Amino acid sequence: MPVTPLVPDVTAVSRPDGPGHPNLIGLTRDAMRDALIGIGVPEKQARMRTSQLWQWIYQKGAQDFSVMTNLAKAFRGQLAEHFTLARPAITTKQVSMDGTRKYLLRLFDGHEVEAVYIPDENRGTLCISSQVGCTLNCSFCHTGTQNLVRNLSAGEIVAQVMVARDDLDEWPDDSGPVEGRRRITNVVLMGMGEPLYNYENVRDAMHIVMDNEGISISRRRITLSTSGVVPQIERAGQEIGCLLAVSFHATTDAVRDQLVPINKKWNIETLLNTLRAYPRLSNSERITFEYVMLKGINDSDADARRLVALIKGIPAKINLIPFNPWPGSPYQRSDWDRIEAFAEIVNNAGYASPVRTPRGEDIMAACGQLKSASQKARASARK
Repeated sequence: MPVTPLVPDVTAVSRPDGPGHPNLIGLTRDAMRDALIGIGVPEKQARMRTSQLWQWIYQKGAQDFSVMTNLAKAFRGQLAEHFTLARPAITTKQVSMDGTRKYLLRLFDGHEVEAVYIPDENRGTLCISSQVGCTLNCSFCHTGTQNLVRNLSAGEIVAQVMVARDDLDEWPDDSGPVEGRRRITNVVLMGMGEPLYNYENVRDAMHIVMDNEGISISRRRITLSTSGVVPQIERAGQEIGCLLAVSFHATTDAVRDQLVPINKKWNIETLLNTLRAYPRLSNSERITFEYVMLKGINDSDADARRLVALIKGIPAKINLIPFNPWPGSPYQRSDWDRIEAFAEIVNNAGYASPVRTPRGEDIMAACGQLKSASQKARASARK
């Protein structure tokens, strides 16, 4: 199991989204245009300059203004005096035996988050984080044992995609376009944090990721996973338009209250009523119900029958997730024959119910295992 420790960037920090100067990464087009006007770019030129910068940053992956050769040298110097294109630093990269890569990323205020790249035969999925830590306290999730520190900025969310593309050597170069060697085809907001508790930054970041003049990942290849923040679900459908996954995990309020405590605020009935109204919901754009299989907790035949009854009428698929153990976990993974029996009941009811193959377990990169080491490291330093 290769583990690559890297020397972190120790540049003095004055902003959470970049060292020293304001970071252009994560700004909307309008905000970038306003920033350029703010340093003296004439308004008539600002839109064109924004488009040029956008392509350099998000289409070519530029990390320095000096490489932007279609911009005048004096203007490049002016940009360097006022802005930065800095990304978070990869402090540790772990590569699983199955090819999964887990990145520990140090942000500019010293906090850390994790992102995971999962290669597959015909696609590659990048799992990114939306918060440092998490506030939901889901009892089966390793990230849930870590307190929420703060929301990530839009730039810090987008930068996870950019850092992974750097590591995978995925940016196009002078030899030709990126087509044919693109490795990140899908993005899932299933890392650390609850995306809908950081809604505006997630929305702005995904608009950048989807932009056709930049990273250009289709909205139908982006999946936002929520534990059920009901007031923001419809808004996400309208303003982001990506696919939706719901951390469901139980078929009664009593059990879901224990596994996913947000259920005490918005219970199963309230959540399902909201999901039925999700924009663009259809057989081609189904909701994914994530269901972690916990031995003796939620894996009975009765649970399977209740599940299909609850979601009746909702275009959906059910991802059955064998529980991925972590140190100190109070749960066990369901036996394989129990998972298969559960899947058969769901399949017979007409719902696709793939059993997710655990990926990256040997590097603690599987679903529910992410947890930044930053708090532990800081505690050790204090001692």
